[in-house]
Amino acid sequence: MRRQKSASRHSHSPMTANADQGETTKRRRGHSSSGKEPMVGLRERKKARLRQQIVETALHLFRQRGYENTRIDDIVHTLEISQPTFFRYFPSKDAVLREVGRRAFARQAESLKSELSVKATTEQRLRRFYETLGNTTEVGRPLWQAVILAGAMDPVRSPELRGAEAATVSLLREIIAEGQKNGEITRDFPVVHLAEFMEGLFNTVVRQWAVDLTGPHKLTERVRNAVEFFLRGAKP
Repeated sequence: MRRQKSASRHSHSPMTANADQGETTKRRRGHSSSGKEPMVGLRERKKARLRQQIVETALHLFRQRGYENTRIDDIVHTLEISQPTFFRYFPSKDAVLREVGRRAFARQAESLKSELSVKATTEQRLRRFYETLGNTTEVGRPLWQAVILAGAMDPVRSPELRGAEAATVSLLREIIAEGQKNGEITRDFPVVHLAEFMEGLFNTVVRQWAVDLTGPHKLTERVRNAVEFFLRGAKP
């Protein structure tokens, strides 16, 4: 009696067929077979790379020629792209400055996170953070003067920066709150107000420096004195 042959090893059960179909669908949608998130497409990577190149080229020209003396034509000519291509990424030259401002807030947030991750007094953290900020700003004076005068880091004039600025201020509040907890900072005022006072001092000093670059004191010295003034006033 002939033994009935088993199903071919190439045949598929309904469950296997469904699994294969799902796998094919995943691949079509950009999923890997391991179920990971969709990979960023080549087109998106190219766009991100060109956006970065526009920012870097613009910053190089701003530092070299000054913001006012740099035209969009200069940026696109250097990059060998068209003006319409530039405008697909940034609606204006000022928009590039706002991107610089957004990145500056991001760097400040990272610096504050770093301060929170190490054991130090509130005084040490604030002095270190603002000293670094003052040095960075003074070294890139022509660029930061343009950023400040254009309001490219002002969340009131540039609403798209509010999230980035809020994240930075939130971390500053954490440092001050920890100072209150450790008895280093007065509890007579709410943390939110103390953070506003410190930020207000710093912003006022920088704005004043931006319009009076030939004044008697360097920015770093002005910032150092502003921090000292805040710390004396915030003692318990």
